[in-house]
Amino acid sequence: MNTQRIDVHHHFLPPDLMAELKRIGAKWTGGPPIPEWSPAVAREVMERHGIAAAVASTVPSVYWGDTATTVRLARQANEFAARIVHDDPAHFGYFAALPLPDTAASVREVEYALDTLKLDGVQLYSSYGNQYPGDPQFDELFQELDRRKAIVHIHPSTVVPGATVPRLSIPWGLVEFVLDTTRAVANLIASGTLERYPSIRYIISHAGGTVPYIAQRLAFGTMELPDFGTKAPKGAMHYLQNLYYDTALSTSEQVFAALKEFVPMKQVLFGSDWPMVNERVVKIETTGLESSKVLDDATRRAIDRDNALALFPRFASKAAKAA
Repeated sequence: MNTQRIDVHHHFLPPDLMAELKRIGAKWTGGPPIPEWSPAVAREVMERHGIAAAVASTVPSVYWGDTATTVRLARQANEFAARIVHDDPAHFGYFAALPLPDTAASVREVEYALDTLKLDGVQLYSSYGNQYPGDPQFDELFQELDRRKAIVHIHPSTVVPGATVPRLSIPWGLVEFVLDTTRAVANLIASGTLERYPSIRYIISHAGGTVPYIAQRLAFGTMELPDFGTKAPKGAMHYLQNLYYDTALSTSEQVFAALKEFVPMKQVLFGSDWPMVNERVVKIETTGLESSKVLDDATRRAIDRDNALALFPRFASKAAKAA
């Protein structure tokens, strides 16, 4: 077992947020119920599965329709997470929650989270109501993230637009989450956001949703559709192959084969999605990576740890001090 694995798709469940969501009747749509969680339990699970460090994010989303509440919940979640990271920096990092769709408040939260709390990056959800990353209303935020060369983790939205389809009862976490992630990436290309703000470093959840599978379709779009091509002049594949992709729920041989053909493997990072998936799933994920015949040993080591260290070098020095 690789005892130095770095997990870039890991979650904190702040108690105040959980209580607020219960109070307002917000419902988690991923499928399994929201589990019990604490930093101590997280450390135990990480140790059992060879995870030396985890860069976490808050789930569910802090946005449930009321922007004033969203601003408050984002700040509470970030300060809660910052205390965990401050107390145990060798094992935890954090992608700050942002109060989108309030762009001005989100810019302020980026400044506070990265400059004052010294967090590792920010998390964007794949959608906010009917708005997606790349929406013109969010442009000021992307300018700030680009200026900072920020690391941005894109996670599926808790409430996916149009996901409530009559006569379908498929849990959103099985299909809709990856489709919404795909829509978010496609909109970042189609809006010209990836062209205008090239210094942002994106990590896309779940091996990009369906992005590797439909990449050629997106490439045809930038070739054949004038508006699309004008905003993405380098072609879709250029932008897609400069993104990072995590392996949460995506460690099958089929996915590894697709990623290996699609993107430089230095841009693939281990992700577990714990605790929104249970330990049995984490074990399947790590076993899939460790036993893959598609990947060689060097690539496995890179996905486990080395690729993440290129983005989060502080974990190398923290691990040395902890040892």
